[in-house]
Amino acid sequence: MAADDASLEGLGRYALRFVKRGHTVGLGTGRAASAFIRALGASGIEVRGVPTSKASEQLGRSVGIPIVSLTEAGKIDTDFDGADEVDPRLNLNKGYGGALVREKIVAASSRRFVVLVGEEKLVKRLGDRGRIPVEVVPFGVPLAMTRIKALGMTARVRENSGQRFISDNGNFVLDCTVKRIANPARLDRELIAIPGVVDTGLFIAMADVVLVAEGSGKIRVLKR
Repeated sequence: MAADDASLEGLGRYALRFVKRGHTVGLGTGRAASAFIRALGASGIEVRGVPTSKASEQLGRSVGIPIVSLTEAGKIDTDFDGADEVDPRLNLNKGYGGALVREKIVAASSRRFVVLVGEEKLVKRLGDRGRIPVEVVPFGVPLAMTRIKALGMTARVRENSGQRFISDNGNFVLDCTVKRIANPARLDRELIAIPGVVDTGLFIAMADVVLVAEGSGKIRVLKR
């Protein structure tokens, strides 16, 4: 069962202990990240935010967080984002919300990457939920789908209300069906090597801290 709003709001407030006045922080996308953004705005802590999507930028501005671009930021102290799957090694599968490329760029640009999830996102191995998102430039979709099939997966172009989903970067997202991923790092490399693929939802060895909202109301802290 997915974490409820109250659990995620508590998780967002807990994550504030990783924020210091004057920091520049990454603002993730999704339910957990949005809960953090709202908590950060309510806290009054003076920070700057680098958003990972148009949605997180809009939310950040609405709660009074000054927004800067990656170029203007110069550095990002800590990135706060959610995940769709977290394995025992704290590798992640992200992108069900469609912001995977900007999320990965902001995470890679940060000194520390803090991930916020409900306990239902903890999995034995990445791919347990059945799909991996891959962002592809529109012209490259036919080739990408052929190459993905050769890797033993099927891919479909994500749709939203009957229309092809378009990322903030103007690209399509392919949802690749998987049963089990024996080697996530190798699969990530194989997918990125396909011409036209921008990036994947596999975040390998990137998370420093994972904060887990448990059903009991407690927050579990996992560190890599």
